[in-house]
Amino acid sequence: MVEFEDGRLCFSNLGQFIPGSVESVIQADAPESRYRNRFLTDAMVNLNMIDTIGSGIRKMFLIQKKRYFPLPEYELEDNRVQVTITGRVVDVAYARKLAEYPDLTLEDILLLDRVQKRKPLTDDQAKHLKALGLIESRKPNFHISAQVADHSGERAQYIRNRAFDDQHYKQMITEYLEKFGTAKRVDINRLLLDKLPDVLDATQKDNKVKNLLQALKQEGVIEPDGKSWRMSKKP
Repeated sequence: MVEFEDGRLCFSNLGQFIPGSVESVIQADAPESRYRNRFLTDAMVNLNMIDTIGSGIRKMFLIQKKRYFPLPEYELEDNRVQVTITGRVVDVAYARKLAEYPDLTLEDILLLDRVQKRKPLTDDQAKHLKALGLIESRKPNFHISAQVADHSGERAQYIRNRAFDDQHYKQMITEYLEKFGTAKRVDINRLLLDKLPDVLDATQKDNKVKNLLQALKQEGVIEPDGKSWRMSKKP
């Protein structure tokens, strides 16, 4: 076990995860029928040290959910099992607050937890959450939808996660150039970076600005002027 200063506990053990996947354990909600050491298991049962009614893993997920803490993180690779448990509320834990609603299943919260942790969703998972009205935007930049944000009190963050269409940003660039004549890339970054949605990381925001400039250039609206940009002189 390793204890981190930010309120996390990390447990690791060599060997494969016998049930196969964490999702299968949560869905089954039953004690494991296979054990590496049956004698040790029976001894722990007799001493009331382990759960014998349902899945201890599922129970741990439910406890974290009720406390609005991040759900446990499992890493199953290289013949090693590692689980990290966080004992604090994260800043943007929409899923923790949504756990209060009885119509949201643990399976749905697991998927929302992936969204909050910026982990990828399969197409089927994304389709499912969109059908429930829980997420918006496009792959891979999904974020919690307005309806969920309204429940969780994160309306301002929802607005920051939403992107304006490209035409809005292009208009900001052209208005700047029309007023000031030229602009270096650093000037355009200052103009746009904090306006781009928060779901984009720094690299994605940088690429977004570059793509906007190239699009305006291809449209014949702007042109390079050394290391700067200006409105195109072409008719």
